[in-house]
Amino acid sequence: MKQNPGRCWAVLPAAGIGARMGGELPKQYLQVAGATVLEHSMHALLACERLAAVVVALHPDDDRAGELPVFTDPRVQRICGGAERSDSVRAGLAALAARAEPDDWVLVHDAARPCLQAQDIARLIDQVTASGTGGILAEAIVDTVKQAGPDALILRTLDRSTLWRAQTPQMFRLGELQAALERAGQQGLPVTDEASAMELAGYPVQLVPGPARNLKVTRPADLRLAAWYLSGQADS
Repeated sequence: MKQNPGRCWAVLPAAGIGARMGGELPKQYLQVAGATVLEHSMHALLACERLAAVVVALHPDDDRAGELPVFTDPRVQRICGGAERSDSVRAGLAALAARAEPDDWVLVHDAARPCLQAQDIARLIDQVTASGTGGILAEAIVDTVKQAGPDALILRTLDRSTLWRAQTPQMFRLGELQAALERAGQQGLPVTDEASAMELAGYPVQLVPGPARNLKVTRPADLRLAAWYLSGQADS
């Protein structure tokens, strides 16, 4: 049976304070390669014409977003996020539910991943809609990986052939993702990304290869690496 492709939407949780960066500004508002981290992430999504809208979840006290020209784009919708990332995602999904169908697809992307490229979004959408199975961008681990004990001594070496680093966007059906996140929250289950909630709910999740450049800005060194990628030097 042919899969129903459905429309595609995006949710961008951007209500965090980025404490690990150690600065006064939330990391999504740090400058890199001529724009804020948040602007780069939003522009990457808005460059995809297959996305009907991008819902951005902001901190209730955010007074910086209004100064960014990208928020004048008619496809951008601002909402208030929550205390945790999953709260912001759920708020974004609730906002979409008023205008989207449960079978539509939603791509959730980290605001702190500014180096996302159009071809990576397209590859994710193509593979997910073709199969009808939700999926995430992810990078296969090539390093030798050690599992440590509380004393920082190695317990074992893990089989890296089965290990991947999860990235975003993560793409699932709107209704299924809403229900999975709600169920995980009610049960107090740990959810670090959307795929975690879908896994806990029993849904299959496919891995779609993503590039190393799709890094998450968490520490100051990440910002310098993101600037290098965004400057185009990595492609020269």
